[in-house]
Amino acid sequence: MFVDHVRVHLRSGNGGAGAVSFVKEGRRPRGKPAGGSGGRGGRVIVAADHHRATLQTYRRRPHRTAGSGTHGSSDLRHGRRGEDLIVKVPPGTVVFDDHGTLLADLVEHGQRVVVLEGGRGGRGNAALVSPRNRAPTFCEQGEYGERSSFTFEMKLVADAALIGFPNAGKSTLISRVSAARPKIADYPFTTLEPNLGVVVIGDREFVLADVPGLIEGAAEGKGLGHEFLRHCERAKVLVVLVDPSPLQELAPEHQYEVLRRELRAHDPELANRPRLVAVTKADLGIEDSVLGGLRRAVPDIMVVSSVSGTGMKELLHRIADAVELADRDKAGGEGFVLHRPLGPAFSIRRVDDTWIVAGRDAERAVALNDLTVPEAAGLAARRLARLGVDGALRRAGAREGDEVRIGDHLFEFWESEDG
Repeated sequence: MFVDHVRVHLRSGNGGAGAVSFVKEGRRPRGKPAGGSGGRGGRVIVAADHHRATLQTYRRRPHRTAGSGTHGSSDLRHGRRGEDLIVKVPPGTVVFDDHGTLLADLVEHGQRVVVLEGGRGGRGNAALVSPRNRAPTFCEQGEYGERSSFTFEMKLVADAALIGFPNAGKSTLISRVSAARPKIADYPFTTLEPNLGVVVIGDREFVLADVPGLIEGAAEGKGLGHEFLRHCERAKVLVVLVDPSPLQELAPEHQYEVLRRELRAHDPELANRPRLVAVTKADLGIEDSVLGGLRRAVPDIMVVSSVSGTGMKELLHRIADAVELADRDKAGGEGFVLHRPLGPAFSIRRVDDTWIVAGRDAERAVALNDLTVPEAAGLAARRLARLGVDGALRRAGAREGDEVRIGDHLFEFWESEDG
């Protein structure tokens, strides 16, 4: 089954907690701090892999989680970092976040994007030593990993794409010129999924895509073609197949205009893509009068037959020529990864009688294992002050005695003597 559109639910790994430990040394009453730090949680990375052909595996298992870091321990033993989750997708996959923002367009094998960072590991007491506190009796907790949903959309990476109405002969043509073996029958919508074939002509070769049939209104969601219009976007050359047989309700010139209109409606850039026009089913014996209107619109058309082979060699050579001349960078693209700016360090809002301070930086400031220890509470207060949380609460209208919630911790707001 060809799957080219999935929604996945991903989670990065949790960070491990730090440890509190001491090693007896000389005259120091507690000894030397020796608690190790926790390992960082694994990241979630989406990577293009040419060994993947579809997104089917994520339809079956849409929930994936990276490995979590392990906790630190005594004698400066640091926790192991969590294993990254590599989400492999076919080249030509675009990645959208939960808000519909395009994060990456992964065209080439090996291109990758980090979509979720792993939770930071908590520092052990050995890493928290400072001139103010030379023997910390506390450590940092590990952070939770991030979780979010993403949408993957696959767009075939082909040199040329066959475009035409249902039953125009696209599947027969690709089966004749390549090793692709799509389902073929004489009724509309036989092809329900795109097919790729490698065509070899002389010492040249190119990848040809058979895109399921388009009908008028496909760009607005009519028929089946709207699901696959995106597969035309990466093709360097568009090969428009026009069916002159009585099975088609529209005359050849009207078929051509409808196809051009639908491609332009889906993506205006497709209107300027290098294009060849071929009339199929020459073996049926086509009257010149039937093609008169099309020849006036497109003087340089070819008449071919996939059954008898008429005109096929000329068509393939012209496709290969057009592919070579096409501006590959412009048409195919090199892919990209969007580097998202960091958000604010924290945000403040009031819910009933409690001030809620949200944001990873603020939560990191208070992520200590025991805030009842005066030194730990003092460190958390200094961190919050450096972040500007105190001043922001004051400007938002907080008064002494108000409740302030940061993560799972509830504090009481108070003004320092120096204001």
